[in-house]
Amino acid sequence: MAQMLMPMWDDLGGRISGLFAFRLILQPMVAAILAVRAGWKDAQTGRPAFGWAILNPSDRRELLRATWRDLARIFVMAALADLAYEITVFRWIYPIQSLIVAATVAVPPYLLIRGPFNRLVVCHQRRLERLVSHDTPQ
Repeated sequence: MAQMLMPMWDDLGGRISGLFAFRLILQPMVAAILAVRAGWKDAQTGRPAFGWAILNPSDRRELLRATWRDLARIFVMAALADLAYEITVFRWIYPIQSLIVAATVAVPPYLLIRGPFNRLVVCHQRRLERLVSHDTPQ
């Protein structure tokens, strides 16, 4: 089993540099942009941070559906870019490796940025409201 997994890990490690390496920067950036957009929308609708909102059973299904909609786009693009890399470099397709790479570059940035950005926007809105309320003559 270890002999089967070693070439796979070597292939995955080799993707960090060389041909198509830009995708490992571009795809997390796109995931981060989608997370910022979703976090902004969450803040505007008054939804709590993503991590807390997902714990609420009443909102979970709709929130997961919207999250998957965002992640599916970047996940498919990441998988296709990795497949192009595999065809170009290996002259073969390794679908499991493509799924691992796509999940690694798409999912963590989205999940790590969405909730904190929501909190950042909410805190900024509250600060602006306090400033406006203090500047209003009475």
